Amino acid sequence: MVWRDSVAFDLSEEENFACNTAKAFAEKEVAPLAAKIDREHYFPKELLPKMGELGLMGAIVPTEYGGAGLSTLAYALIVEELSAACASTGIIVSAHTSLCVTPIVDYGTPEQKQYFLPKLASGKALGCFALSEPGTGSDAAAITTTFRKEGDNYVINGTKNWITNAPEAGVCVLFATSDTSKGNKGVTAFVHDMNLPGISLGKKEDKMGIRGSPTSSIMYDEVKLPKSALLYEENRGFLVAMTTLNGGRIGVASQAVGIARSALDDALRYAQERKAFGKKICEHQSIQNYIADMVCHIDSARYLTLDAAKRKDRKQPYVRQAAMAKLFASETAMMCAVKGIQIHGGYGFVTDYPAERHLRDAKITEIYEGTSEIQRILIATQLLKE
Repeated sequence: MVWRDSVAFDLSEEENFACNTAKAFAEKEVAPLAAKIDREHYFPKELLPKMGELGLMGAIVPTEYGGAGLSTLAYALIVEELSAACASTGIIVSAHTSLCVTPIVDYGTPEQKQYFLPKLASGKALGCFALSEPGTGSDAAAITTTFRKEGDNYVINGTKNWITNAPEAGVCVLFATSDTSKGNKGVTAFVHDMNLPGISLGKKEDKMGIRGSPTSSIMYDEVKLPKSALLYEENRGFLVAMTTLNGGRIGVASQAVGIARSALDDALRYAQERKAFGKKICEHQSIQNYIADMVCHIDSARYLTLDAAKRKDRKQPYVRQAAMAKLFASETAMMCAVKGIQIHGGYGFVTDYPAERHLRDAKITEIYEGTSEIQRILIATQLLKE
């Protein structure tokens, strides 16, 4: 494996233990399923309670709610290890944690935390985050899913799209608006169980990569949510969404580092076995150049990712750093996947080897939770404010 503890981050005993636990679990339980997960679009449901028992599903959940109470840095290491074994499993945990658990931890009432967090931390319920819509991906302020007050209830109508984990989720953090003309000032956040009357799911998307990560639309037809479903304050949902996505980028960056790492590991293994022109291909300078580029980018991407995580833990500004990590790590994953296929030659183009899977898995990291184009805008605007 490429991973080496970095002296720059001086991992605590707890963080080291979390990383080693995730690595051991990933190698024993996740990696053997990776090809099946990809080939059959298989959702590894049996892994959720096992990860729950180890604290991987509730890594950042406070211990009083049944979680592990770990740092963001530890959580980033967990997602990297899972993603190195299987990118689908990595994003199942990342979307669950970053996008559903985090806003409940940060903005939930004591009652919401007591009700939702224990089952999310245990793996008994999977979380999802319903912000994107068919016509509004990057423009979160333009959502058209609406709510109206009716007695003691909020009534929700609309459609959410591209919702990771939706087909298997038990809990959802939802965003709706009171008035589409208000833009971000009308957005409100809610948290609810998924088994409510009026909620239905679209078809499960047939995706190019991360095939074991289930994705679908969610339709709300006169869905009644009690007042207790309000997350934070009315018309302050845009703040909840943006702060959640800022942290979520650390999870996607970690996933991308894991994919890149796996692409490099597979390429290294192949390059030391395959011979051409009388010697192992790893002895050819062109292959060594590829390997050097890959490892430099991976270590740099990891540094950016863990730096953003550490800043978040220290309550320091981290928005720009998280965007930089997500941008660089996702592009590193793509670069490493492409070079990995090139090192494999023709074998990289067939499904007998995992090289082509890494490329299909890597591409989405440049798109979800903010495209690379959005990250560049965010990095520049944040820098100009500093």
